[in-house]
Amino acid sequence: MSGEYRRRILDTELDLLLPHLPAVSIEGAKGVGKTATALQRAVTVYRLDDPDARQIVEADPRRLNSGARPILIDEWQRYPPAFDVVRRAVDDGAGPGAFLLTGSPPAPGVPVHSGAGRIVVVRMRPLTLAERGTTPAVSLAALLTGERPDLSGETTFGLAKYVEEILRGGFPGFRAGPERVRRAQLESYVERIIEREFPEMGYLVRNPAGLRRWLTAYAAASSSSASFETIRGAATSGTGSKPSRDAAAPYRDILERLHVLDPVPPWLPTRNRIARLGVAPKHQLADPALAARLLGTDEQALLDGRAAGPPLPRDGTLLGALFESLVTLSVRVYAQAAESRVGHLRTHGGDHEVDLIVERGDGRVVAIEVKLSAAIADRDLRPLHWLRHELGDDLLDAIVITTGREAYRRQDGIGVVPAALLGP
Repeated sequence: MSGEYRRRILDTELDLLLPHLPAVSIEGAKGVGKTATALQRAVTVYRLDDPDARQIVEADPRRLNSGARPILIDEWQRYPPAFDVVRRAVDDGAGPGAFLLTGSPPAPGVPVHSGAGRIVVVRMRPLTLAERGTTPAVSLAALLTGERPDLSGETTFGLAKYVEEILRGGFPGFRAGPERVRRAQLESYVERIIEREFPEMGYLVRNPAGLRRWLTAYAAASSSSASFETIRGAATSGTGSKPSRDAAAPYRDILERLHVLDPVPPWLPTRNRIARLGVAPKHQLADPALAARLLGTDEQALLDGRAAGPPLPRDGTLLGALFESLVTLSVRVYAQAAESRVGHLRTHGGDHEVDLIVERGDGRVVAIEVKLSAAIADRDLRPLHWLRHELGDDLLDAIVITTGREAYRRQDGIGVVPAALLGP
């Protein structure tokens, strides 16, 4: 990433953690900005994606525990024993702020001792809307207090701007330059996953075109809880025999380990019992721009509502699904900053669905519906009214996120918040 560093939401979390913890590992998909953020704090840097630097460390792993602190070990999974060097240093009394690690989990089967209680892992995702330059007026942390604050604020963002942000994406290094350049960068990102990341994870891809079809099927399933069978059918349509679940499992598992797939787990309440809740995750890729690239869609196709990619059952348009992906990405980052978790709610049969449930540590929640619309009708809010009836006081707040221009609270107490006005 070139140019002046722009502070990320995760920086606030690191400000709180590093003065008290000896080792913090920043994990996330390639290109989200892990190294750039860690470099703002590191004094000594070991880049293990550099073959020469890695060879020196392999000859004497103890070097990783030498130098001025904080010590950054970048792409540590390229040399998994690095994790154990840090773990032992912590056991031996390394002081607060001694180590930063960046990277991804190592290949399946590579023995790495647990760093539980020694190395704290924090997740980094692509840029949220707030990190891309919007001016938030509504704080998710404030909604999580349960005080139901007044909502106000106005934005110039409209539908076309949200489409632009879906296609531009949240990878910091890909946002500059003409559209043609950004498309080429995203295409190269996909090719790197297939040609380099999978082999580095210990899996030889014998059918690169088949893996790309699987990725494309997951892209088409964005913001849905499509079954494995549905995705397998979309990925293998017209190719003859379909692989078994066991044969296809490595694709999904490695894509999740690489954080390319970022599914939203089902919300399973602990304080209240809602009958017949579904347990399937809602599919999301790391960034909706990746999904759009895999599906070969562009601004005009999204605005025209033209289908792209393999056919999958979908409520609404592809643009609606990718808008929900964009909102979900932002909400997950804001929720992490507020020490909260994000899930989705769907009852068996789909009788009731709520797009996002943000859960505090005590089990109380904020419910969020996402609508690709500037105007909200009463029928759009039925899931939130139903959930209010089910949860009572455990529902701290309920909002619907839109493409509109103003934030406000309705007479029924439900908030209406344009996506560009929501922040941490």
